[in-house]
Amino acid sequence: MSGSVAIIYGSVVTPVDPRTWKALPRCLMAVGSTGNIDWMLDHVEENKLAEALSQKGYVTGQVVYLKDGEFIIPGFIDTHTHAAQFPNLGKGGQYELLDWLQNVTFPKEAEFADLDFAKEAYYDVVRRSLDCGTTTSCYYATLHLDATKILADATSRLGQRAFIGKCNMDRKGQSPEYYVEESAEKSLEDTSSLISYIRSLPPISSHASIGTAPEPLVQPILTPRFAISCTSECLNGIRDLADRHYRQRRHPNEPRIRIQTHISENRGEVDYTLQLYPDAHSYAHVYDMHGLLGDTTVLAHAIHLTDDEIRLIKERNAGISHCPTSNFNLRSGVAPVGRYLDEGLKVGLGTDVSGGYSTSMLNAIQNASIASKVISMKIPPPSVPQEIPHPEAAVTTKQLVSPPVTPPSELAESNARFANRQLPIQTLFYLATLGGANVCSLSEKIGSFSPGKSFDALVVNVLDERGAIGVWGKEAKLDGDLEAKRRKLEENLERFLFCGDDRNIQKVYVQGCLVGGRAFGK
Repeated sequence: MSGSVAIIYGSVVTPVDPRTWKALPRCLMAVGSTGNIDWMLDHVEENKLAEALSQKGYVTGQVVYLKDGEFIIPGFIDTHTHAAQFPNLGKGGQYELLDWLQNVTFPKEAEFADLDFAKEAYYDVVRRSLDCGTTTSCYYATLHLDATKILADATSRLGQRAFIGKCNMDRKGQSPEYYVEESAEKSLEDTSSLISYIRSLPPISSHASIGTAPEPLVQPILTPRFAISCTSECLNGIRDLADRHYRQRRHPNEPRIRIQTHISENRGEVDYTLQLYPDAHSYAHVYDMHGLLGDTTVLAHAIHLTDDEIRLIKERNAGISHCPTSNFNLRSGVAPVGRYLDEGLKVGLGTDVSGGYSTSMLNAIQNASIASKVISMKIPPPSVPQEIPHPEAAVTTKQLVSPPVTPPSELAESNARFANRQLPIQTLFYLATLGGANVCSLSEKIGSFSPGKSFDALVVNVLDERGAIGVWGKEAKLDGDLEAKRRKLEENLERFLFCGDDRNIQKVYVQGCLVGGRAFGK
């Protein structure tokens, strides 16, 4: 599609905010030659299509019509995953975090010193990620510079929007002797080399390079693995690298280089971090006192934050990557995402492979829903049932309303919308798309559909013909008036989010280029 103009007509769903989406059964959209959306009409009746196109200078013969049962959504944004851990998927669930790292993760990551192995693995990682509908991914690689370059090559050549990070791990005694960097100086030198290498990668196309400006599809991201694995010298050096590259930016609108790390995933990890950094008031303060907590920082997990840490993260406008599958699998805990949303924090979702056992963001969505329900079930129900109307009954019946919300700190109860409640479908969809874009400081480019934004999109088909037996596609066709069609479209999206898989993903577009999905390469 990139390099030419494409007109698309059919069902589209796009997030607006954490509570709202737009379900558009009769949307007309034009994607320009640079892969950005030129214009978008939310509703055009089929008998008015020729007129609407004529006003834009097009004819109906140029239109791509979506079939009944097909719809388009923004591509998923995985704000936290480990590319080098994909070979470990499904292993190590008997451990908690720190033992899991020593017994399962570090031995596998050390194998990426073998560049032949790295090349075979990383190209498969990116291919799988794209075909699962992930159009943007924040990747952790390993501590190996040359292998991390191969991951950058793979994302660039296969067309995924990605942030690529080489892990900084220079603290002796905390990582195995076979898997630790020789010094902070060497760690920073390799990180700087990776930044230069990634910024020299050619764009997927000249048209796409125009559409993505001032930020290319593949970008470096500074990746101190977590505070335990780094010395203060290394953390300070990463801050200095970020400052230097910001001063040397090539475009006045280019943001600061992104930073990704872990925070408060496991209580033992939190305690150990504070032992290693006795001058820090908290885990978040470790990063803040080293100048690493800012508006381009992505913090994975954030399960056990204190009130002071929540305030600090909000003040710094850092983002949180919620990784519910991993948090369940490694018995780390349940992040209070509803509270974070009420507090105004930026929150997205992450698969966290291979602590998380699935490459699919659909799995992250499903477990984010379960995590919010687990939190809501911990809250005592109201003592007095309230009368509320049953949606299918002519008379009201006594039912318990949702659990009362415990207001977040300094937040009026009337404004508490998400804390201690199960997250609505609209919120889950937002977290996987526009919420993730906010976390990655890319919400002006991706995460939703509007004129000027990149066409990073999935064409989804929920009909039985796709062979995804978990989705009941016999009732997926849009019949009736506009309101009935809208409700059916929302129902189809919900079915896909909770029962779908990669077989339902027909096409995956990044910056207007077809890069994955079942129809790719056919």
